[in-house]
Amino acid sequence: MTFRQFAYNNVIRNARVYAAFLLASIFSVLVFFVYSMLMFHPNIEDQFLQNIAFGGMFIAQVILIIFTLSFLFYSMSAFLEARSQEFGVLLNLGMDKRQLNRMIFLETMILGFISTTVGIFFGFAFSKFFFMVIREMFLLDNLPLYLSWKPFTLTILVFLSLYIIISFGSSVFIRKKNIIQLLKGYGKQNEQEAYSKGRAVFGLLLLFTAYSLVLLSLFQIKVYMSFIIIFLALVGTYLFYTDSVLYLLGIIRKRKNLYWHSFRLIAFAEGSIKIRENARMFFIVTVVSTIAFLSVGVVTSFTSFTAQYREMNPVSIFYSSNWDNPFEEEHVMKLSQELQREGLSYDLVKLSVKKQTSSNLRSQVNLIKESEVNSLAVALKIPLIDLQNGEALIIPNRREDYEGLRIEDEQTVLEESSVPIQIKGIYDRLIFPSIALKNRSLIISDEDYELITEPLYGYGLRESNITFYAFHVSEWLRTKDVGTDLDRIMTQTMGTSDINPNAYYFFNPGLNYSIIRATFSLLLFTGLLVAAVLLLAAGSFVYFKLYTDLERDKKQYDVLRRMGVTDRELVKIVNRQLIPQFFLPWGLAMVHSTFSFMFLQAFWVDLAAVSIAMEMLLVLIAFTIIQVSYFFLIRWRYISHIQ
Repeated sequence: MTFRQFAYNNVIRNARVYAAFLLASIFSVLVFFVYSMLMFHPNIEDQFLQNIAFGGMFIAQVILIIFTLSFLFYSMSAFLEARSQEFGVLLNLGMDKRQLNRMIFLETMILGFISTTVGIFFGFAFSKFFFMVIREMFLLDNLPLYLSWKPFTLTILVFLSLYIIISFGSSVFIRKKNIIQLLKGYGKQNEQEAYSKGRAVFGLLLLFTAYSLVLLSLFQIKVYMSFIIIFLALVGTYLFYTDSVLYLLGIIRKRKNLYWHSFRLIAFAEGSIKIRENARMFFIVTVVSTIAFLSVGVVTSFTSFTAQYREMNPVSIFYSSNWDNPFEEEHVMKLSQELQREGLSYDLVKLSVKKQTSSNLRSQVNLIKESEVNSLAVALKIPLIDLQNGEALIIPNRREDYEGLRIEDEQTVLEESSVPIQIKGIYDRLIFPSIALKNRSLIISDEDYELITEPLYGYGLRESNITFYAFHVSEWLRTKDVGTDLDRIMTQTMGTSDINPNAYYFFNPGLNYSIIRATFSLLLFTGLLVAAVLLLAAGSFVYFKLYTDLERDKKQYDVLRRMGVTDRELVKIVNRQLIPQFFLPWGLAMVHSTFSFMFLQAFWVDLAAVSIAMEMLLVLIAFTIIQVSYFFLIRWRYISHIQ
């Protein structure tokens, strides 16, 4: 048998050990490959879509590379730790350190070759479905499966490089140990580890401070505060596992009514040792799980904004024209022709807007006829308006106006025409874009509208009028290609300013929404895949550590069996030991995520008045189900090994 065959047989014989490792590695390769397929897709010709796809996929791939490198190094260290006695026997039989390093290198590269090959195979098979999802996100006509050397080459080079780095790094792990140390194994002595009461209290204090700062941020959001909170939470989490948990267990141990119980005694005694031994692993799992929760939570919160976008912009296409606009008829005709070319049916409502001065505000107001607003309301299928003579409703510019405006039968006079008006309230629908209504806008009855005969002070009759054209299209998402020339002019001339230098204003929610929807959907899809990799790896960390201590645990449970412990009682003991290892880091990650979502909620409310409470609750429930399912799977495998 050659040396390569020996290394290959070692991998095959330890297939049970490498199962979880290979699964996580294959999934990482799969995700990386499908991202690469989108990055290099030749059919994405739109520059904006190319930037979104390339930028989003590149960031996701960088995250995957960094995390996969850490994950591979940790998992390989765990495997080598589990096989330490095997390496000690080989060295005792005459194998030198150089040959041992070569064997580890070959085994690692075999695992790397298997995971890369299988990951690319399933990644290519999954790419068609991935492209179908992306096609719906970007509203593309066609996004076929293609064959190119670029994604294959990039994936192979990246992951083989990672495995080479891990191979050399793993050899250092063995090089520092002598034969006696390897034969003894890496298990620590079953004794209570020391901890510092000061560090334990300090860790709890840091976590309490971080959570308190989050609650304070709910009243006054400050971005720089997030960095302070993250730092306090990281340090507090690390000290929590290294000292605080042992300190709390010590308090429980002093209370005999809680501690001196047959199963609790064994669980607490062994649990304190495992928590101290695995403190760094618990810290990593907590951080990784929190990042996974937040990555999904953040991108899911974007969907709250997109879901409310249509409600804030019910008019499919909006065009306003000042009195000095020479292109009014040409633009309206062009928009109608483009809608017809796309095969879209539409309702066109023309609204004439007059300007007057409000006596109590001492500023300009826009006046819109009740019948014309009702014509638009019929098309939009929203409530109609019924006003009496002398009554008016305010049209809100933004959602915040519902709470910001105080209306208590406000009385005013339209000074130029001497028409008294009583404002009865606010119309409960957003109709026009906020930039289109620079001043307060009122809906008045047709009779009062006809009484407005005088121009605005300092202006002529024509200058005191604006014309609105509201196109309602039921299939409004298909309007993304309508009015692109006008939208480009508006974007170039206005930039990020609210001041419009043109004699007209154009707004197409379908075009803007297609960009928002594509960006957020891609972020959501990317976040879900990255979070899946992180969660799978987080669970694998616990699995690796359980398998590392498996031989020691078998000896302990064998002693308990000889003392008369039944299999049913053994399962109870296993549950009491596994539950803290699985749900302690997960539970702390859930607490971190809950407070992070509270901070994120405050940020969204301050930015766009959007509530994400329901989305956050669904994310936490989904991850809870996944974690519980994963726990029962690992517990089943662990108990079968023990028995």
